[in-house]
Amino acid sequence: MDDVQAGMLGIKGQGRLIAMSPQVDDDVPDHVWFITAKGTELAKAVASGAQPAQLVVADANAGLYADAEGMLSHSTDREALDEAWSFVADAWFEGGKHDPDVCLLKFTPASAEISVTPTSGVKFLYEIGKAHITGEKPDAGEQGSIVF
Repeated sequence: MDDVQAGMLGIKGQGRLIAMSPQVDDDVPDHVWFITAKGTELAKAVASGAQPAQLVVADANAGLYADAEGMLSHSTDREALDEAWSFVADAWFEGGKHDPDVCLLKFTPASAEISVTPTSGVKFLYEIGKAHITGEKPDAGEQGSIVF
């Protein structure tokens, strides 16, 4: 997840996923952090407490595709905000990370369906060519379920 630049995050059952930039902190490996503004749909949805949520990520360069379910909540953890803060986030808030409109969201995954695929286009083409010659199915990587 360190290299994933974007994901789609939403509250379960609402049918709408929103593009967000996930941040992970190696010191707190059980959570994915997001920075948003207090007036956004996601911030409003968790204002009264944690909500069941869904995070979908795809990183073709890493060959990682995942659909994770868990809980999304508001967080006041200043250390986590410091770790999650970026040059990109700074562009959205005039007062930087101390702007009163900054809202830190914490996604705690419970389970996920994942696919890990070959990351090289050459490897993919080799697998397709090999399949045509041998009649065997190409190696499409691994798929499975994870419980956190």
